[in-house]
Amino acid sequence: MAARRYTILIADRTSGVVRRITISARPAVAVACAMATLPVLVGIGAAWKARSDVTGLYANQQALEIENASYRNATQELSGQIQSIQSAIADLGARAAFDPSLARTMDKLPALVKARAMGGTAAATGPVSATTAKQDSSYARTLTALSNPDDTFGLLRTLLEGLESRLQSVRTNVEKRNALAAATPSIWPTQGWLTSTMGPRTDPLNGGPDYHPGLDIAGEKGQPIYATAAGLVTQAGFAGGYGNLIILDHGFGLETRYGHLSQFLVHIGDRVKRGEMIGRIGNTGKTTGPHLHYEVMANGRLLNPLQLLTQQKTRAQ
Repeated sequence: MAARRYTILIADRTSGVVRRITISARPAVAVACAMATLPVLVGIGAAWKARSDVTGLYANQQALEIENASYRNATQELSGQIQSIQSAIADLGARAAFDPSLARTMDKLPALVKARAMGGTAAATGPVSATTAKQDSSYARTLTALSNPDDTFGLLRTLLEGLESRLQSVRTNVEKRNALAAATPSIWPTQGWLTSTMGPRTDPLNGGPDYHPGLDIAGEKGQPIYATAAGLVTQAGFAGGYGNLIILDHGFGLETRYGHLSQFLVHIGDRVKRGEMIGRIGNTGKTTGPHLHYEVMANGRLLNPLQLLTQQKTRAQ
């Protein structure tokens, strides 16, 4: 059976010229289906990519949480050892010579100290065993017997200084990780609908090609906007197409931008915490309606905000 064909007449009223365009039904339907399917496929691909990125970030976050828990356990253990050694130093420092009650004091010491603070007479000058040396190389030169309380006091002081150094190193690492976690933009800046993601798109104003550097989250005018991480307010004013713009410096090379605001709730120089309200949604600058434009910069380069969110949802929570 022959395919149906349709003829379209185009008439110019001024000249009276009539043009005819004949098309077949099947090719026309096929083209229409292809044009309708293409945006769906592109959207599915973008959603899959974002899901993959967020899943990887979530796995890294879990690994960091486990590592931080290990650091905390190590800190508690080292703190207990230091308290035990400080108690023993106070007891031994008050004695001028060994006496029978010294054995009770030695019971308060950690096993490593007791092994090095006590010994025999004939074997007093024997070397430290290889096993003990491997446990703590900084104390390998310590003899297994001590002749007076001053020697014991010196040993305990050396051990205490070593433990304090290790504890400070652990605390420094934990503090750095906590500071980085507080400075990482990891929550949604407002509630609403995610209307545009980062990447190439059609300009909503002129219909031309455009590259969107962040996220657009639509909401009601006056709706609260929150800082996505702790930081310093470095800009709070009008900025051309961004309209009313707030920029937060989070340290570690991280920066976030909040555009099209209707109201500022912070000023330049203010320090804010994650989740603190900094402004309200508006439609100032280059915009077609009330929404928040949100960007993340890392060392001066744009970063997709979805990579820093722990959950991926079409609607911001």
